[in-house]
Amino acid sequence: MSTRDNIRVAENEARVRGKLHANDRTIQQKGSALYNNSRMIKTGPIDFDEKISKHEGGIMALASRDAVTMPPTTSIINAIRTMTENGFRRIPVTDAGTNRLEGIVTSVEIIDFLGGGSKNLLVEERHHGNLLSAINSPVREIMQEDVVSIRDNAGIDDAIRAMLDNNTSGLPIVDNEGRVVAICTEKDLIRFAAGITSTKKVSQYMSRKVKTTTPDTSIGQAARIMIDNGFRRIPIVNNGKILGMVTASDIMHFLGGGSAFEKLTTGNIHEAFDEPVLSLISKETVKVNQETDIGEAAHIMVDKNIGSLPVMEGDFLVGIITERDFLRAISE
Repeated sequence: MSTRDNIRVAENEARVRGKLHANDRTIQQKGSALYNNSRMIKTGPIDFDEKISKHEGGIMALASRDAVTMPPTTSIINAIRTMTENGFRRIPVTDAGTNRLEGIVTSVEIIDFLGGGSKNLLVEERHHGNLLSAINSPVREIMQEDVVSIRDNAGIDDAIRAMLDNNTSGLPIVDNEGRVVAICTEKDLIRFAAGITSTKKVSQYMSRKVKTTTPDTSIGQAARIMIDNGFRRIPIVNNGKILGMVTASDIMHFLGGGSAFEKLTTGNIHEAFDEPVLSLISKETVKVNQETDIGEAAHIMVDKNIGSLPVMEGDFLVGIITERDFLRAISE
């Protein structure tokens, strides 16, 4: 990295630290308490300057260097299996010889393809309705080709801005030859900033108009709601009370394992999609209220390995806060 790049990276990091501390000179000197269903999680003060100094500069300080990629000839069924076995939401698609970035496939593309979205037309048009033939076709048929990526010398705030501007939750990181060297996700950025105490509350950034569905909705219907509205998750609500949250990745992982995978490989996917969406809820529902500090909300997301939190007023859902909302908070 050149001297000029080093200076730019240092300036970028300084701006991010300023944003993280904006409106706030009161980073806790004592442990703060986070509440999760009456159980307290203790967190201590966080020194971001010290944290950054232990890493190299820029986005590579936070990125996952062991990024898994796949060639465009990989079958869709093998892409599903790889993503399910590794718990991935996305995998960059690269040239087999050079590892140059060619596309990306995400859990949303998978359920769009299998769940009746626009990509599902490929099953009818190219494979004459034969699902078994379709899932054995190459992943290039459903991957995003116009991929947003960043260079390996980019700053942390460059990554945040690229995600927000392009409405994406993950960025392949490439070298000057376009080869994938790492990947950075919203979760990596949340993990970096989680736990800081600020004057920013969940109520300032949460989405108040939340699309929900009922526990007897089928998995297929829930998938179509997500696809049609551009959602990655949907709360399951009964009489105004939340029962849980289901994500596109939950649906893809369901299809990639157990009896559902057997139905998928034998062409009987409709049987799996007809099951109630409530069957996908396996984790406890972790909630926050509107007065929760945005940094504490981020800490809970990291601690529980989740990408969103229902916001409650008493027993009733009044909004949702996501990783994307947290990035907006620290980008201001």
